[in-house]
Amino acid sequence: MTGPARGNRVKRALADGRVAVVVAGHSATSDTADFVGRLGFDGLWLEGEHGAVTWDRIGDLSRACELWDMAAMYRVRTLEPSLVARALTLGVHGIVVPQVSTADEARRLVAAAKFAPQGARGVSRGRRSYGRPGFLDEENDQTVLVVQLEDPGALRNAEEIAAVPGIDVVFVAPNDLAQAMGHQGRPDHPEVAGAIDETLARIAAVGTAPGTLCPADQIDRFVGLGARFLYTSYDAWITAGARGFRSALDAATARQDGAA
Repeated sequence: MTGPARGNRVKRALADGRVAVVVAGHSATSDTADFVGRLGFDGLWLEGEHGAVTWDRIGDLSRACELWDMAAMYRVRTLEPSLVARALTLGVHGIVVPQVSTADEARRLVAAAKFAPQGARGVSRGRRSYGRPGFLDEENDQTVLVVQLEDPGALRNAEEIAAVPGIDVVFVAPNDLAQAMGHQGRPDHPEVAGAIDETLARIAAVGTAPGTLCPADQIDRFVGLGARFLYTSYDAWITAGARGFRSALDAATARQDGAA
């Protein structure tokens, strides 16, 4: 019996020219993945650079994503081939690498993530190969590779990085860029916002999908610039919902006290 291909919805959206939305948040458990999956997002961001997604949790997290045809996107802490290959073998559908500044670094990611002839990933099949005799031939087409640009030097190389075969998304990281440009905590600073917008448009012109962090009130802005990989956080929605509930409760209490 041949098992399912366990397709990658982020990969399909990008291939079709559509916008892929990947959601993140403070909690990264398989229950969170299962809960988020029903909401229609293309992928779930698993944080291995700053967060607590350890190797032993990747299997269950990525399986929970697959229940909803949602891609598990894992951010490694650094561009180390063994980390990239290990995450893919354990079951993630995509790799995000921070602090990429040159096309050579992007090519190193492709080499680490792709089996021959596209790359030099060590041959280890992992759980997503079960029931798939053609896995080694199919896997290169199923993975999503994302590189993050985090400083002005990286932005200057954006077109060259975006042109590297095998790179699916070039992601402009607004908070790190703001820090690198001397505007800590101000990704909305005009100098930073202008650099983000210009770079997204340049990446789009190459034909590779641009990506960035996108709150709800910035969707029109970034989609209009050609961004097709949007990272958003459910933490903001929890906060807004809690404040709305608290405000409604305070108003109701005040009306009741006024009527007493």
